[in-house]
Amino acid sequence: MQLSKNAKFILKKRFLKKDKNGRIVETPEAMFKRVAQVIANADRKYDKKSNIKKIAKEFYQVMTNLEFLPNAPTLRNAGRELGQLAACFVLPIPDSIEGIFEAVKEMAIIQKTGGGTGFSFSRLRPEGSLVKATLGIASGPVSFMKVFDTATGAIKEGGVRRGANMGILRVDHPDILKFITCKKKEGDFSNFNISVALTDKFINAVRKNTKYNLIDPRTRKIVDKISARKVFNLICKMAWLNGEPGIIFIDEINRHNPTPKLGKIEATNPCGEQPLLPNESCNLGSINLTKFVENKKINWQKLKRIIKIAVHFLDNVIDVNIYPLKSIEKLVKANRKIGLGVMGFADLLITLGIPYNSEKAEKLAKKIMKFIQEEAHKTSKELAKKRGVFPNWKKSIYYKKVKLRNATLTTIAPTGTLSIIANCSASIEPIYAPIFTKYINEGVLLSFVNPYFKEIAKRKGFYSRRIFNKIFARGTIRGIKEIPKNIKNVFVSAHDILPEWHIRIQAAFQKYTDNAVAKTINLPKNAKVSDIKKIILFAHKLKVKGLTVYRDQSRKKQILNTCKCKI
Repeated sequence: MQLSKNAKFILKKRFLKKDKNGRIVETPEAMFKRVAQVIANADRKYDKKSNIKKIAKEFYQVMTNLEFLPNAPTLRNAGRELGQLAACFVLPIPDSIEGIFEAVKEMAIIQKTGGGTGFSFSRLRPEGSLVKATLGIASGPVSFMKVFDTATGAIKEGGVRRGANMGILRVDHPDILKFITCKKKEGDFSNFNISVALTDKFINAVRKNTKYNLIDPRTRKIVDKISARKVFNLICKMAWLNGEPGIIFIDEINRHNPTPKLGKIEATNPCGEQPLLPNESCNLGSINLTKFVENKKINWQKLKRIIKIAVHFLDNVIDVNIYPLKSIEKLVKANRKIGLGVMGFADLLITLGIPYNSEKAEKLAKKIMKFIQEEAHKTSKELAKKRGVFPNWKKSIYYKKVKLRNATLTTIAPTGTLSIIANCSASIEPIYAPIFTKYINEGVLLSFVNPYFKEIAKRKGFYSRRIFNKIFARGTIRGIKEIPKNIKNVFVSAHDILPEWHIRIQAAFQKYTDNAVAKTINLPKNAKVSDIKKIILFAHKLKVKGLTVYRDQSRKKQILNTCKCKI
């Protein structure tokens, strides 16, 4: 396999088998063979005459060619003792001490196996409410978040990395102001991403500058009215300060809930791309778009073939997965949700000579994702004929319309680790910079030079330490006279792009994505709070399902950086 230096490092650090003494006893090829064999075995359940060897070879080839990769827990755990293969989980938190601590226990079990957990704290009674059983006073959602945060800090995900949580609170919860500011101090709730669930009613109140109702989740009574703009301004101020809270548009999410008869969606996984019902899980995988460019054109037939293999693979994962909880296994097998997404989009644009911040890129984003969604749904229909529809099909939006094997098929995940293995740009993000560094969980700093930029720099004669040091210092190739204008237009960095274009590209992918899209709107250091206000309102208008903004250098500890690289 042709693996980059960073890919080899990540695989050795997190994925390859080790003996009792910590020595690596597996090659990357052996890891992919292990995964392919385990996932292929699921075919026997549906056809005892299946050619498992052939199917395993097919799975092995798409992974070793770096055309498709499943989410990290599948690579790490398939064929090993834990055997837990999904990355995304949502757990319910009922309004009782027993229910809260049951959720803490279940979270610990899931995180031990390598999964990330999302929670809605919106059902918990607000701070100051009377607790009838003890005549005491309730401490509210934020205080209980500390319990989850502390527990997570004591757990290593599968012994590899710290657990990750998503904490969500509805904007109409009486404790919303306390929730919005709970991560004001850097380091507080360090094991949580937090997002406010914004409703259409709230956004309309913001636009009209009116008040909206705060509702006690236990009594369902209105307890106060508050200025929507006051709350909105605080959300934007905190997001400007350090990137949190993020937001999810909860009504938009539920408009696309494939199984509304089973209940409303209240929360997502830690990065926000996977809205799920309580006690539900989903396994993801991503197609590396850079592998489908031939002679400056996309090979659609090859892409079609890989989509079909990827959906088959992800559907198999559901059957061979060793679930951490019976309640989750039951719902996952009843809905059979999968999430096929992409990575390498920015690199694809570069190879085609298309600027990220352009209508041409937006148009291509829609074309690619529409193709992936349609082909994924076709494959799911074929699987339904052979294997049957997902058991909750009659309770879904597809009943009497189309017979599918899976309630959802597409998701755009962040692909932070997968894109390192595949040596491509992350997810649908623009390149952060032609040269940048990234802190990974182990506190290790990895340096990245975009391979396409390096190749062009050498070919065009501006590959030198002096010019690269200029790029280190700036984080962009703008203003460097030695670099031709047409190259500057194509190698556009995250901070060079106006927020509008970040959102337009996100919305283009969201239009043809069953689940949601993980995307960070990276803002320059000098961005204003007013910029974030415009971003959120524009995102709501374009019907995205969630949003994260991050202003450069707004935290002391920042994952992606420029100015610290070495050639």
